[in-house]
Amino acid sequence: MQIAKQRRDSIEQYSKAGREELAAQEAAELAIVEEYLPQQMSEEEVEKAIGEIIASVGATSAKDMGKVMGAAMQQLKGKADGKKIQEIVKAKLTVES
Repeated sequence: MQIAKQRRDSIEQYSKAGREELAAQEAAELAIVEEYLPQQMSEEEVEKAIGEIIASVGATSAKDMGKVMGAAMQQLKGKADGKKIQEIVKAKLTVES
């Protein structure tokens, strides 16, 4: 997972710097790395799991984000990207408060 994250970060940085040839090379390497990673959950599956976690920890507002993130990262580790988990948790807690 760490190698894939590094590749994604490199692609973003190369693209911002206008180095499309290096971004393309990183993207090709990322595709190879992703073949060996565990299957990632769909966004809908992640949203459902986070909804269940929010209910189980009794989170009601953005103040409870730490509790939810701790449980979510433990339960979804290796199954979903941490950045995506954080975005979904933040969105759900902001809507609910």
